[in-house]
Amino acid sequence: MICSKKIIAVSLIALFGATACASAGVTSLAPQEYLDWLEELKKEMVEKGISQKTIDRVYEFDYYHPVPDAVKKDRKQLEFLLTSNDYLNRVVSKTRVEKGQKKYQELRPILKSIEANYALPGEYIVAFWGIETNFGTNFGGHNVIDALTEMSYDKRRSQFFRKELFQALKIVDDWNVDFTKMQGSWAGAMGHFQFMPSTFNTYAVDFNKDGKIDIWSSFEDAAASAANYLTTIGWQKDIPWGMEVSLPWNFDFALTGRNKPLVLKKWRQMGVRPVGKKKFGLADDLAVSIITPEGKKGRAYLITDNFYKIMHWNRSENYALAVGVLADYIRSGKSWKKVSDTSAQRVKTDDVLKIQAFINKLGWFELEEDGQLGSKTRAAIKEVQKKARLPQDGYPDYQLLRKINNYNSDIGFAIPVPQRKLHKAK
Repeated sequence: MICSKKIIAVSLIALFGATACASAGVTSLAPQEYLDWLEELKKEMVEKGISQKTIDRVYEFDYYHPVPDAVKKDRKQLEFLLTSNDYLNRVVSKTRVEKGQKKYQELRPILKSIEANYALPGEYIVAFWGIETNFGTNFGGHNVIDALTEMSYDKRRSQFFRKELFQALKIVDDWNVDFTKMQGSWAGAMGHFQFMPSTFNTYAVDFNKDGKIDIWSSFEDAAASAANYLTTIGWQKDIPWGMEVSLPWNFDFALTGRNKPLVLKKWRQMGVRPVGKKKFGLADDLAVSIITPEGKKGRAYLITDNFYKIMHWNRSENYALAVGVLADYIRSGKSWKKVSDTSAQRVKTDDVLKIQAFINKLGWFELEEDGQLGSKTRAAIKEVQKKARLPQDGYPDYQLLRKINNYNSDIGFAIPVPQRKLHKAK
C-alpha cells in the first residue's frame, strides 16, 4: 500500500493497521478546537503519570474523525434496541451454539486447568468468548487508543472514556505494548474477551508464564484473566446463572425485577415452577429474583447472583441472558432451538420516547429521553403502571399508551365521569 499524505489525511484510521503508514506521522485536518483539547488531554495524562515518551509515540497522530464512527456505534447498542427474543436468536444462533460446543471439547485441557485455579466453569468461559469476539475471530477492528481518544472527546460519557484512555496508556507504559496492535471495539474493549483497559490493569494474568500478559494472541492468558475477574467479584461455582420459569395465572408482576429478590421457597409457594424440569436444583433459602424482559406476556426467568456478575461485564439483561443460555447449550450439548415469539406486544422506539417524555414532564423521574428500554426507564414505567392500576411488569404496551394519551392533570388516570343529562319535560 502506498502511504499518500492525502489518503491518510482523509482516512488515517482506516489505514491504521499498516505499520509503514503509522510511522509517517501525517495527521488529519483537525479543527483548532480539537487540537487545543488534545494538547490539554496529553498534558493531563503526563501529570497523572504517563511517560512523555509514550505520549509522544502514541500521539504522533491526532486521531481526529470528521464523522466519528465510535460515537455513532455508542448510540446503537443492540442490547437495548432489540426485544429479548430477537436478541437471543441473533446472539445465541445455531452456528454459535454448534461452534461453542466444538470449542468446549477441543479446549478441555486448558479449560480444566483454568477451572482448577478459578471458580468459573469452562462453559461460561467459552460462552463469553463466543459472544464477545465470535471465538477470537473479531476483536472489533478499532485501535484502542484511537477509539478511546475519540470517545473522550464526545461529551456524552467523556469522563468514563477519559479514565479508560489513561488506563490504556498505562498498559503501553508498563508493559511496553505496541499500541498499533492494541485492537478492540469502538468502546476500547480489547482482545479475546474484550477487557476494558482498567479491567486489564486490575485482573489480567500471565497464565502461560511466558513473562508477559497477552490477551490478544494468548487464549490461555485471555481466558484465565476472564476467569480471574469473575471469580474475584464473587462468582459462585456451584449455582447456575438462572433458568426459565412458568408463573401462576394470578402472579403479582410488581414482584419482578432484579432488585426484588426473595428466597426460592417463597417463589415456589407462589406457584413458580422451572420450565422443562421437575426441580429447581437450588437451595430453598437461596435469594433469587424473577425478570420478565418482554413483560407479562413474554418469558419469565429466575436469576441468581451469578446473573448479576455477568452484568458486571455488560449491564444489559439481554446480554446476561445470552451468556447464560449459550453456556447451558455448551455444557449440555443439546441441539439449538429458536426462541419462539411470544404474544408480547412490541412497541416502537418512538413509543418509548413518548413515555419517557410524559414521565419527565410530570416530574416523576428524571429519564434520558433516548427511546431505549433500560433499567431506569423500566423502573419508572412500573411506577406509572401502579398509578394507572395496570399490571406492574415494567414493559410498555399499548394499554399503557392509551392511559397516557387520556391522562388528565386534575384526576390522573381515572376515567372522567360524564356530566349527567336530565330530560326536560315539555
